[in-house]
Amino acid sequence: MSLWPEPLARAYEACEALARSHYENFPVASRLLPPAMRPHVAAVYAFARVADDIADEGAAPAAERLARLRAWQDRLHGAANGSGGASALGDREGLIVAALGHSIRTLDLPVSLFDDLLSAFGQDTMTPRYDSWSDVLDYCRRSANPIGRLVLRIAGYRDESLDRSSDAFCTALQLTNFWQDFGRDWRAGRLYVPREIWASCGAVEADLDGGRMTPAWMRAMARCIELTRPLFAGGRAVCDGVRGRLRLELRFTWLGGTRILERVERDEPRLLDRRPTLGAADVPALVWRAARWMRARS
Repeated sequence: MSLWPEPLARAYEACEALARSHYENFPVASRLLPPAMRPHVAAVYAFARVADDIADEGAAPAAERLARLRAWQDRLHGAANGSGGASALGDREGLIVAALGHSIRTLDLPVSLFDDLLSAFGQDTMTPRYDSWSDVLDYCRRSANPIGRLVLRIAGYRDESLDRSSDAFCTALQLTNFWQDFGRDWRAGRLYVPREIWASCGAVEADLDGGRMTPAWMRAMARCIELTRPLFAGGRAVCDGVRGRLRLELRFTWLGGTRILERVERDEPRLLDRRPTLGAADVPALVWRAARWMRARS
């Protein structure tokens, strides 16, 4: 039985259906979450998913994609204010903003976090390269960290130390996804390994154009992995600092992220052609590591 009357129930159902229909490395509104959180997390995910799809419409000119993102942002602000935020984005999008607007108003979610997300999606339409590690981290600050803070707000946490740990955790997950998608992103015209790292390792883009994952590029990837690990370490605190089922959700997400980073390190020579992923064979190891974590904290 739905928690809300129609049409709000239908709006949240549309968000949850979208979350279930997309493959992600990590669980989205999964059964591990407390039931009361799932619809709100799904609404956040659905909003971000639509924005990401707009930004990644490669056939459309960047100016057109930016205009559509601005329209999506206007609709968000309208929904947050309770005015609907009507725009010609389609029925599914109307359901998504209706659900998210309700979540924002009910849970007092900061709209600024959604604005940060949209600024990162807009950057994706215009910035295929990054010069420095700090530039990449700034992108993560807006593309990933808001999600963690929103999940904490949905769960009822408003704690600066948890926010900081969540930021480290979410940045680590975003970076891991970049290294995992190294070959896919390169074929799409994007490179998230910053110039200051690959240039210092003696790598050149021409080798990637030729399909060559050279020792220099492997050194660059190893450096990126080395810089990502301390962020995962900083993210453990939020996994232990929350309670109940959310704690289990975050721990499994942390364990999955670190295991993918291990896969990336193992597959460095083949990252141009292979995207490391997790499968059923990884489940026993993740469960064993989760059990060790629980025993260590008991």
